[in-house]
Amino acid sequence: MQIPEKMLAMVLEEQEKPLIVKKVPVPEPNPEQILIRVNACGVCRTDLHIVDGELSEPKLPLIPGHEIVGKVVKVGDNVKNFSVGERVGVPWLGYTDGDCRFCLRDQENLCDNALFTGYTIDGGYAEYTIADHRYCFKIHDSYEDVEAAPLLCAGLIGYRSYRMVKKDMNRIGIYGFGAAAHIIAQIAIYEDKQIYAFTRPDDTKAQEFACSLGAVWAGSSTEPPPEKLDAAIIFAPVGSLVPAALKAIDKGGSVVCGGIHMSDIPSFPYNILWEERVIRSVTNLTRQDGDGLMEIAPKVPVKTEVQTFPLKQANEALDYLRQGKVEGAVVLTMADSSS
Repeated sequence: MQIPEKMLAMVLEEQEKPLIVKKVPVPEPNPEQILIRVNACGVCRTDLHIVDGELSEPKLPLIPGHEIVGKVVKVGDNVKNFSVGERVGVPWLGYTDGDCRFCLRDQENLCDNALFTGYTIDGGYAEYTIADHRYCFKIHDSYEDVEAAPLLCAGLIGYRSYRMVKKDMNRIGIYGFGAAAHIIAQIAIYEDKQIYAFTRPDDTKAQEFACSLGAVWAGSSTEPPPEKLDAAIIFAPVGSLVPAALKAIDKGGSVVCGGIHMSDIPSFPYNILWEERVIRSVTNLTRQDGDGLMEIAPKVPVKTEVQTFPLKQANEALDYLRQGKVEGAVVLTMADSSS
């Protein structure tokens, strides 16, 4: 296909301001990069944190978006694992240096010099994007583009959070039943775990959605579960859920905080942490996480619930997410954009 000189993009020029529709040059890949014609890009809560100024160090101007699915249209000289015409997924982790102390101990998600798609490098709210081929994933043929997009962040961060729960822990609470939760719940249930879903008070629609996926219980985050849990994963960016989750888990249990941003955690009595309960956070992802998710997702099979918006309505999509109106995930599509 002929590659145009310019493309449509939604650009963040100033935080706490709406994205701007712009025509910008189509980027040129370096020897380690691929140029991708974007077909779909998920809208993540992290995008909200960037636009709303809660993550304070984005490159500006910035094209957000880090749940990208598209087709390779050009490859750099050193690219061997992707070819023109192949479908590819681009996640949040966009580059690591490979030789800092964290990379050398297999913790590339903590790399001192990491770059992140849609935050410190331009992302997928555009008709084209470039990405380092070493941090991209092949997409299974069973997924349509819009279905695959949420796997690239909601799925990956959710999967890493889920992997932090010990394998012999069977009763798992999930706080905040959105994009990540609805993916990971399916994997956990496939592995014979019992899922307890916690939602906003009176959000019966989300509770019914959780039960339709196989949750054994769903209720308000303000109420205790019917029995003690082995572990809890918190996806909602609400610090007050940490002590609530600690109260809900049994001795030796774990509370995993899966978000990149969370409001302040209030003080809590030591006795709800005592008895070897653990609180831990999850940071970014590794390529190993991606390989693991891409292997298991089609086996389950994970089905993503998506609500789509055209590229030019990215601000409306973000606001939809901001207001908590989402069941599943929000995805931007490029089919009706015009260069």
